[in-house]
Amino acid sequence: MRILHTADLHLGRQFMGLSLEEDHEVILGQILETLVADRVDVLVIAGDVFDRASPPNSSIRQFNRFLKRVAEETEAAVVMISGNHDSGDRIEAMSVFSTASCVLVRGIADAVEAPLVLRDPQGEIAFSALPFSYEYAAREVFGDESIDAPAEVVAAQIAAARRQVPDGARWVVVAHAFVAGGAVGETERALTRVGGIETVPSNVFDGADYVALGHLHKPQEVGASHIRYSGAPLAFGFDEAGNEKSMTVVDLQAEGAEIRTVPFRPIRQVRSLTGAFSDLLEGTPSDDFIQAILTDENPLIDPMKRLRATYPNACHLAYARQERAAETKVLGSGRAAVTPIEMIGNFVKVVLGREPYATEVAIVAEKLHAGASGEEQT
Repeated sequence: MRILHTADLHLGRQFMGLSLEEDHEVILGQILETLVADRVDVLVIAGDVFDRASPPNSSIRQFNRFLKRVAEETEAAVVMISGNHDSGDRIEAMSVFSTASCVLVRGIADAVEAPLVLRDPQGEIAFSALPFSYEYAAREVFGDESIDAPAEVVAAQIAAARRQVPDGARWVVVAHAFVAGGAVGETERALTRVGGIETVPSNVFDGADYVALGHLHKPQEVGASHIRYSGAPLAFGFDEAGNEKSMTVVDLQAEGAEIRTVPFRPIRQVRSLTGAFSDLLEGTPSDDFIQAILTDENPLIDPMKRLRATYPNACHLAYARQERAAETKVLGSGRAAVTPIEMIGNFVKVVLGREPYATEVAIVAEKLHAGASGEEQT
């Protein structure tokens, strides 16, 4: 049986204030294209379909159109869960496939965790869809007041699901969690608790033939090759610049899972450019999301406005000397103090969207010096 595993679509999300609706439309089209071209049997979406519990109506319509096309243009079953960004009620109520028999859409944890059971020439395969759940909700669902951590939530879900798997069936688990050993980026919403981020041990999934995970945005395996994050289809921050995004295609055989990735082809890349401002302006015009690190020593006038003439989607601009200064502060012992000039410079950047001019810095320095001299005299 062939499975396409994806997750963390985050429909409705923006990239530093810029709409990603067109980017998402292209990505959804590429998922559909792979479903058809590779004759996929089951589409798995492991949570965070939307970026927030109340997504824009345009994003809801966009996803409904996608699901409708999946139903009309493919033979694929659909297994989908909610993630920590989603409204569980909204995902549970997705109505496009409500009358279909080969669909398992789960937004809210259930004490039974009944699977979707499919069959291929090698026998039965049970798909258990375990939506993200907070501890307070899991305590009520499973009637267990001792549930007090994410690992205990998933353990309760797995125990309930395991009881429903037919004898001899292969088992696919779909979950949305932070599994121990996973590499986290800056754009994931940490599942934090008092004392830090609490993870789920990979051995909680013992007995599963494939575990389709969502939450971490980098494609990766954790604990074993068959326990895998597909990663997000799009990059959502400059820490992901240059990372290849992909969907995971799994051929589930009697003897195990054969796994490969199919790269996404985003219409706009996320790139970080470093160099002299004049050199960057001479670069090839691009609609990519751009972060510019300028090596110029002196502040420039309206650099972002001028940069956007070449790169309309330039989102962030900084000076290399500031980056180096920040690194020095991090490497130094203790917490480095912010000087008054740095504080005022940060204020100018936030309010005016540019670096303070040299003349402004000089005036501030002069006033500070005069004030300090006055204090010494008193």
